[in-house]
Amino acid sequence: MSKYARNKAILVKLETNYGTDAVPTGAANAMQVNNFRAEPLLGQDVSRDLMFPYMGHQGAILSGNYGRVSFDVEIAGAGAAGTVPAYGPLLRACGLAETVQAGVSVVYNPVSSGQEACSIYYVMDGIRHILTGARGTFTLNVAPAQIPRFSFTFTGLLGPISDQPMPVCDLTKFIKPVPVSKLNTSFSLHGYTGAVESFSFDLANDIQPRLLINDESIKQVDRMMTGSATIEAAALATINWFALAQAHTTGALAGQHGVTPGNIVGFGAGRVQIGRPSYQENQKIVTNQLALMLLPTAGNDEFTITVK
Repeated sequence: MSKYARNKAILVKLETNYGTDAVPTGAANAMQVNNFRAEPLLGQDVSRDLMFPYMGHQGAILSGNYGRVSFDVEIAGAGAAGTVPAYGPLLRACGLAETVQAGVSVVYNPVSSGQEACSIYYVMDGIRHILTGARGTFTLNVAPAQIPRFSFTFTGLLGPISDQPMPVCDLTKFIKPVPVSKLNTSFSLHGYTGAVESFSFDLANDIQPRLLINDESIKQVDRMMTGSATIEAAALATINWFALAQAHTTGALAGQHGVTPGNIVGFGAGRVQIGRPSYQENQKIVTNQLALMLLPTAGNDEFTITVK
C-alpha cells in the first residue's frame, strides 16, 4: 500500500536522562511544523578493500550511524503572558535556558554547559523513526508580509525504526501567528529604526555526533551566533554603517513580533558588531545588507528570546 507524504507527525520530549527514550506522545508532545525534512540513516560507509583475483564492488559496512531532522516552526506567543510556548522544548534542546516569570514572560538565553537533549519520534505514514539524545540549532527569519519562522535542525542517536499507527496529535497549544508588518513588527539596530526589508539570526550551534567505545552522544561543542539585516540606505549623516563597521563599534539590537499580550515574541542582543556592509537593490530602492556578529558581555548573554 502506498505511503502518503502528507501523513506525517513529529513528537518531541525533553529527556530526564541523556540518551534514554523519553517516550513522547501525540497528546502531550506533538509539534506543529512545516517544511519537514528527514535524513534517517547518516554515518560512514566503510570499505573493506579486500583483495580478490577479480574486479567488482565489495559492498560497504554502514558504521557510526545517526539521524537528522529539519523543520520550521511558526514564531508566535503562548496564548497568555508567562506561559511556556508549545515550541519551548525545541529551544531548550538547542542549548537555551528557560526562565519563567509567572504572568509576565518566558525568557530564553544560551548556556555553555549542561545543555539539554530530547527524544524525537517522527512518523512517515505509519513508519516510526526514533532519535534519542538529540540536540540542535536553529535560524530565524523575519520578512515583511510573511509568517516568521524558526528553522530547526536536530541530530540524534539512531533508535528503532518500526511500523506503528499514526499518533493522535493535540496541537491546540500552538498559537496562530500574525504576519510581519509595520503594525505587528518592530526592529532597531544600534538605535536606528529605519525601514527594514528583513532580518535573520543563526544560533550556529556546532553539533557533533561523538560515537566512541563505551559512549555515544550528540554534543554541542561551540556556538557563534551571527545574523543579517537588510535596511534601506540612508544618508551617512543619519547612520554610517561603514564607519561603525570599521571602528568595530558594538550596539544593541531589539526586535519584537506581535502586539497582543499572549502573542508577543521579542528578540534582544546587547553587543552587536556590524560586519562588512554591502549594497543591494529591491524595487529600485538602494539597501544596505549588514552582516551581524552577536557578542557576549559577561557570557551566555549574547541574545535573548522573550515570549510574553
